[in-house]
Amino acid sequence: MNPLPAEGPSLAAVALQRRRASRDASGAFRWEDAADCVAAESPLTLRVEGRAVAVVMRTPGHDRELAAGFLLTEGVIRGPEDLFEISLCASQGPPPGAVAEDALADQPASRETGDSVDVLLSDPARFDPARLTRHVFTSSSCGICSKTDLATGLRPDQVLVPGPAPLVAAATLAGLPERLRAAQPAFAATGGLHACAWFSLEDLAAAPLLFEDVGRHNALDKLLGHALLCGQSLSSGLLLLSGRISFELVQKALAARLPVIAAVGAPSSLAVAYAEAAGITLCGFVREDRLNVYSHPARIH
Repeated sequence: MNPLPAEGPSLAAVALQRRRASRDASGAFRWEDAADCVAAESPLTLRVEGRAVAVVMRTPGHDRELAAGFLLTEGVIRGPEDLFEISLCASQGPPPGAVAEDALADQPASRETGDSVDVLLSDPARFDPARLTRHVFTSSSCGICSKTDLATGLRPDQVLVPGPAPLVAAATLAGLPERLRAAQPAFAATGGLHACAWFSLEDLAAAPLLFEDVGRHNALDKLLGHALLCGQSLSSGLLLLSGRISFELVQKALAARLPVIAAVGAPSSLAVAYAEAAGITLCGFVREDRLNVYSHPARIH
Protein backbone atom coordinates (compact mmCIF):
# COMPACT_ATOMS: atom_id res chain seq x y z
CA MET A 1 0.00 0.00 0.00
CA ASN A 2 1.42 3.38 -1.00
CA PRO A 3 2.12 5.95 1.73
CA LEU A 4 -0.41 8.78 1.86
CA PRO A 5 0.42 12.45 1.35
CA ALA A 6 1.58 14.07 4.58
CA GLU A 7 0.27 17.55 3.85
CA GLY A 8 -3.09 19.10 3.10
CA PRO A 9 -6.01 20.89 4.71
CA SER A 10 -7.72 19.55 7.80
CA LEU A 11 -10.79 20.91 9.55
CA ALA A 12 -9.76 21.92 13.07
CA ALA A 13 -12.01 24.78 14.12
CA VAL A 14 -15.45 26.23 13.52
CA ALA A 15 -16.04 29.99 13.63
CA LEU A 16 -19.07 31.29 15.51
CA GLN A 17 -20.42 34.26 17.42
CA ARG A 18 -20.41 34.26 21.21
CA ARG A 19 -21.36 36.57 24.05
CA ARG A 20 -18.89 37.17 26.85
CA ALA A 21 -19.73 38.44 30.32
CA SER A 22 -16.91 40.13 32.19
CA ARG A 23 -16.62 42.55 35.09
CA ASP A 24 -15.95 46.16 34.37
CA ALA A 25 -14.12 48.62 36.62
CA SER A 26 -17.21 49.04 38.82
CA GLY A 27 -17.46 45.30 39.42
CA ALA A 28 -20.64 44.87 37.35
CA PHE A 29 -20.88 42.27 34.60
CA ARG A 30 -21.11 43.60 31.06
CA TRP A 31 -21.90 41.70 27.86
CA GLU A 32 -20.01 41.92 24.60
CA ASP A 33 -20.47 40.10 21.29
CA ALA A 34 -17.48 38.86 19.34
CA ALA A 35 -16.32 36.22 16.88
CA ASP A 36 -14.78 33.05 18.29
CA CYS A 37 -13.46 29.65 17.22
CA VAL A 38 -14.30 26.30 18.81
CA ALA A 39 -12.76 22.91 18.15
CA ALA A 40 -14.53 20.98 15.39
CA GLU A 41 -16.11 17.66 16.37
CA SER A 42 -18.22 15.29 14.26
CA PRO A 43 -18.83 11.54 13.93
CA LEU A 44 -16.81 9.27 11.69
CA THR A 45 -18.01 5.73 10.93
CA LEU A 46 -15.21 3.17 10.54
CA ARG A 47 -16.09 0.18 8.37
CA VAL A 48 -13.91 -2.87 7.79
CA GLU A 49 -14.82 -5.19 4.94
CA GLY A 50 -18.22 -3.51 4.78
CA ARG A 51 -18.97 -3.91 8.48
CA ALA A 52 -19.27 -0.89 10.79
CA VAL A 53 -16.91 -1.41 13.72
CA ALA A 54 -17.02 1.99 15.42
CA VAL A 55 -18.45 5.48 15.30
CA VAL A 56 -15.72 7.83 16.50
CA MET A 57 -16.32 11.41 17.60
CA ARG A 58 -13.28 13.21 16.31
CA THR A 59 -11.88 16.42 14.87
CA PRO A 60 -12.30 16.01 11.08
CA GLY A 61 -9.11 15.52 9.12
CA HIS A 62 -6.43 12.81 9.15
CA ASP A 63 -9.33 10.35 8.87
CA ARG A 64 -7.36 7.70 6.96
CA GLU A 65 -4.59 7.91 9.54
CA LEU A 66 -7.16 7.66 12.33
CA ALA A 67 -8.60 4.49 10.79
CA ALA A 68 -5.17 2.93 10.33
CA GLY A 69 -4.08 3.76 13.88
CA PHE A 70 -7.36 2.48 15.32
CA LEU A 71 -6.99 -0.85 13.53
CA LEU A 72 -3.32 -1.13 14.55
CA THR A 73 -4.01 -0.58 18.24
CA GLU A 74 -7.04 -2.88 18.13
CA GLY A 75 -4.88 -5.69 16.73
CA VAL A 76 -6.80 -5.95 13.44
CA ILE A 77 -3.63 -5.15 11.50
CA ARG A 78 0.06 -5.35 12.34
CA GLY A 79 1.53 -3.36 9.48
CA PRO A 80 0.78 -1.58 6.21
CA GLU A 81 0.99 -4.88 4.34
CA ASP A 82 -2.27 -5.90 6.03
CA LEU A 83 -4.12 -3.01 4.38
CA PHE A 84 -5.40 -3.30 0.83
CA GLU A 85 -7.24 -0.01 0.59
CA ILE A 86 -8.56 2.83 2.75
CA SER A 87 -11.24 4.86 1.02
CA LEU A 88 -12.98 7.96 2.30
CA CYS A 89 -16.67 8.66 1.81
CA ALA A 90 -16.71 12.40 1.30
CA SER A 91 -19.10 14.55 3.30
CA GLN A 92 -21.45 17.10 1.77
CA GLY A 93 -18.98 19.77 2.77
CA PRO A 94 -17.68 21.45 5.92
CA PRO A 95 -20.15 23.01 8.34
CA PRO A 96 -20.80 26.76 8.12
CA GLY A 97 -17.94 28.71 9.60
CA ALA A 98 -15.43 25.86 9.28
CA VAL A 99 -11.83 26.97 9.39
CA ALA A 100 -9.23 24.87 7.57
CA GLU A 101 -6.27 23.83 9.70
CA ASP A 102 -3.86 24.91 6.99
CA ALA A 103 -5.15 28.42 7.59
CA LEU A 104 -3.74 28.08 11.10
CA ALA A 105 -0.43 26.41 10.25
CA ASP A 106 1.25 23.87 8.01
CA GLN A 107 0.42 20.56 9.68
CA PRO A 108 0.62 16.96 8.42
CA ALA A 109 -2.87 15.99 7.29
CA SER A 110 -4.99 13.99 4.93
CA ARG A 111 -6.20 15.98 1.93
CA GLU A 112 -9.82 15.05 2.47
CA THR A 113 -12.32 14.60 5.23
CA GLY A 114 -15.65 12.80 5.21
CA ASP A 115 -18.34 11.01 7.14
CA SER A 116 -17.03 7.45 6.91
CA VAL A 117 -13.93 5.43 6.13
CA ASP A 118 -14.04 2.05 4.41
CA VAL A 119 -11.10 -0.29 4.95
CA LEU A 120 -10.36 -3.36 2.86
CA LEU A 121 -7.82 -5.84 4.20
CA SER A 122 -5.22 -7.79 2.26
CA ASP A 123 -6.54 -10.98 3.83
CA PRO A 124 -10.24 -10.48 4.67
CA ALA A 125 -10.55 -14.05 5.99
CA ARG A 126 -8.40 -13.11 8.99
CA PHE A 127 -10.76 -10.35 10.13
CA ASP A 128 -12.69 -11.33 13.24
CA PRO A 129 -14.99 -8.46 14.35
CA ALA A 130 -15.68 -10.28 17.61
CA ARG A 131 -12.09 -9.52 18.69
CA LEU A 132 -12.67 -5.76 18.64
CA THR A 133 -12.71 -4.46 22.19
CA ARG A 134 -14.20 -1.02 21.67
CA HIS A 135 -17.89 -0.36 21.89
CA VAL A 136 -19.51 0.32 18.51
CA PHE A 137 -20.05 3.94 19.60
CA THR A 138 -16.91 5.67 20.84
CA SER A 139 -17.01 9.23 22.12
CA SER A 140 -14.10 11.64 22.09
CA SER A 141 -13.82 11.39 25.88
CA CYS A 142 -13.91 7.64 26.46
CA GLY A 143 -11.64 4.85 25.38
CA ILE A 144 -11.35 1.14 25.82
CA CYS A 145 -13.71 0.30 28.65
CA SER A 146 -13.77 -3.47 28.35
CA LYS A 147 -10.09 -4.45 28.34
CA THR A 148 -9.33 -7.34 30.67
CA ASP A 149 -6.19 -9.13 31.84
CA LEU A 150 -4.13 -5.99 31.05
CA ALA A 151 -0.53 -6.58 32.10
CA THR A 152 -1.12 -10.28 32.69
CA GLY A 153 -2.20 -10.57 29.07
CA LEU A 154 1.11 -9.30 27.69
CA ARG A 155 3.07 -11.83 25.68
CA PRO A 156 6.84 -11.92 26.30
CA ASP A 157 7.51 -10.71 22.75
CA GLN A 158 5.38 -7.61 23.41
CA VAL A 159 7.47 -6.38 26.33
CA LEU A 160 10.11 -3.76 25.50
CA VAL A 161 13.49 -4.62 26.99
CA PRO A 162 15.28 -1.52 28.30
CA GLY A 163 18.66 -1.25 26.65
CA PRO A 164 21.42 1.32 26.13
CA ALA A 165 19.13 3.37 23.87
CA PRO A 166 17.11 5.43 23.55
CA LEU A 167 18.37 7.77 26.25
CA VAL A 168 17.14 11.29 26.88
CA ALA A 169 18.53 13.86 29.27
CA ALA A 170 16.13 15.09 31.93
CA ALA A 171 16.96 18.69 31.03
CA THR A 172 16.13 18.02 27.38
CA LEU A 173 12.87 16.28 28.24
CA ALA A 174 11.83 19.16 30.50
CA GLY A 175 12.06 21.57 27.57
CA LEU A 176 9.78 19.63 25.21
CA PRO A 177 6.35 20.77 26.53
CA GLU A 178 7.15 24.34 25.50
CA ARG A 179 7.92 23.10 21.98
CA LEU A 180 4.72 21.07 21.98
CA ARG A 181 2.63 24.10 22.89
CA ALA A 182 4.34 26.21 20.23
CA ALA A 183 3.46 23.59 17.60
CA GLN A 184 -0.28 23.52 18.48
CA PRO A 185 -1.90 26.12 16.21
CA ALA A 186 -5.40 24.65 16.51
CA PHE A 187 -5.20 24.64 20.31
CA ALA A 188 -4.02 28.23 20.23
CA ALA A 189 -7.10 29.13 18.17
CA THR A 190 -9.67 27.12 20.14
CA GLY A 191 -8.27 26.04 23.51
CA GLY A 192 -10.17 22.78 23.02
CA LEU A 193 -7.84 20.22 21.44
CA HIS A 194 -5.50 17.57 22.78
CA ALA A 195 -2.16 16.94 21.11
CA CYS A 196 0.46 14.24 20.91
CA ALA A 197 3.88 14.62 19.36
CA TRP A 198 6.70 12.27 18.44
CA PHE A 199 10.26 13.53 18.87
CA SER A 200 13.16 11.68 17.30
CA LEU A 201 15.77 10.93 19.95
CA GLU A 202 18.33 10.78 17.17
CA ASP A 203 17.60 14.40 16.22
CA LEU A 204 15.75 16.22 18.99
CA ALA A 205 16.28 19.53 17.21
CA ALA A 206 14.03 18.40 14.37
CA ALA A 207 10.38 19.44 14.29
CA PRO A 208 8.12 16.88 15.96
CA LEU A 209 5.44 14.87 14.22
CA LEU A 210 2.31 16.29 15.84
CA PHE A 211 -1.44 15.69 15.64
CA GLU A 212 -4.35 17.37 17.43
CA ASP A 213 -7.89 16.17 18.10
CA VAL A 214 -10.75 16.67 20.54
CA GLY A 215 -10.06 13.11 21.71
CA ARG A 216 -6.69 12.20 23.24
CA HIS A 217 -6.83 8.66 21.91
CA ASN A 218 -7.87 9.94 18.45
CA ALA A 219 -4.83 12.22 18.29
CA LEU A 220 -2.58 9.29 19.09
CA ASP A 221 -4.34 7.00 16.60
CA LYS A 222 -3.74 9.62 13.92
CA LEU A 223 -0.05 9.85 14.76
CA LEU A 224 0.39 6.07 14.80
CA GLY A 225 -1.64 5.66 11.63
CA HIS A 226 0.40 8.29 9.82
CA ALA A 227 3.63 6.55 10.77
CA LEU A 228 2.26 3.16 9.73
CA LEU A 229 1.07 4.36 6.32
CA CYS A 230 4.39 6.11 5.68
CA GLY A 231 6.46 3.14 6.84
CA GLN A 232 8.07 5.16 9.64
CA SER A 233 9.30 3.39 12.77
CA LEU A 234 8.63 5.20 16.05
CA SER A 235 10.79 2.96 18.25
CA SER A 236 13.69 5.43 18.32
CA GLY A 237 11.65 8.32 19.62
CA LEU A 238 9.70 9.81 22.47
CA LEU A 239 5.94 10.36 22.68
CA LEU A 240 4.80 13.58 24.38
CA LEU A 241 1.16 14.07 25.40
CA SER A 242 -0.50 17.38 26.17
CA GLY A 243 -2.69 16.03 28.98
CA ARG A 244 -2.91 13.11 31.37
CA ILE A 245 -1.78 9.53 30.69
CA SER A 246 -4.42 6.81 30.76
CA PHE A 247 -4.01 3.06 30.36
CA GLU A 248 -5.39 3.24 26.82
CA LEU A 249 -2.68 5.63 25.65
CA VAL A 250 0.06 3.40 27.04
CA GLN A 251 -1.56 0.38 25.37
CA LYS A 252 -1.61 2.22 22.04
CA ALA A 253 2.03 3.31 22.42
CA LEU A 254 3.07 -0.28 23.02
CA ALA A 255 1.41 -1.33 19.75
CA ALA A 256 3.83 1.05 17.99
CA ARG A 257 6.82 -0.09 20.14
CA LEU A 258 7.27 3.39 21.63
CA PRO A 259 9.78 3.12 24.51
CA VAL A 260 9.26 6.49 26.24
CA ILE A 261 6.01 8.31 27.04
CA ALA A 262 5.99 11.74 28.66
CA ALA A 263 3.10 14.04 29.48
CA VAL A 264 2.45 17.42 31.01
CA GLY A 265 -0.30 15.82 33.11
CA ALA A 266 -0.67 12.98 35.56
CA PRO A 267 -0.70 9.24 34.88
CA SER A 268 -3.36 6.91 36.22
CA SER A 269 -2.44 3.97 38.44
CA LEU A 270 -3.30 1.53 35.67
CA ALA A 271 -1.15 3.44 33.17
CA VAL A 272 1.83 3.17 35.52
CA ALA A 273 1.27 -0.55 36.15
CA TYR A 274 0.89 -1.30 32.45
CA ALA A 275 3.98 0.74 31.50
CA GLU A 276 6.03 -1.08 34.13
CA ALA A 277 4.89 -4.47 32.82
CA ALA A 278 5.40 -3.45 29.18
CA GLY A 279 8.93 -2.11 29.64
CA ILE A 280 7.94 1.48 28.84
CA THR A 281 9.46 4.51 30.53
CA LEU A 282 6.60 6.69 31.77
CA CYS A 283 7.08 10.33 32.78
CA GLY A 284 4.45 12.74 34.08
CA PHE A 285 4.09 16.32 35.26
CA VAL A 286 6.87 17.32 32.86
CA ARG A 287 7.69 20.97 33.45
CA GLU A 288 10.61 23.25 32.67
CA ASP A 289 12.05 22.76 36.15
CA ARG A 290 10.87 19.26 37.16
CA LEU A 291 9.42 15.93 36.07
CA ASN A 292 8.38 12.60 37.57
CA VAL A 293 9.48 9.19 36.29
CA TYR A 294 7.11 6.36 37.20
CA SER A 295 8.62 3.34 35.42
CA HIS A 296 11.93 2.21 33.92
CA PRO A 297 13.92 5.36 34.79
CA ALA A 298 17.14 4.05 33.21
CA ARG A 299 16.22 5.69 29.90
CA ILE A 300 16.28 9.16 31.52
CA HIS A 301 19.68 10.51 32.50
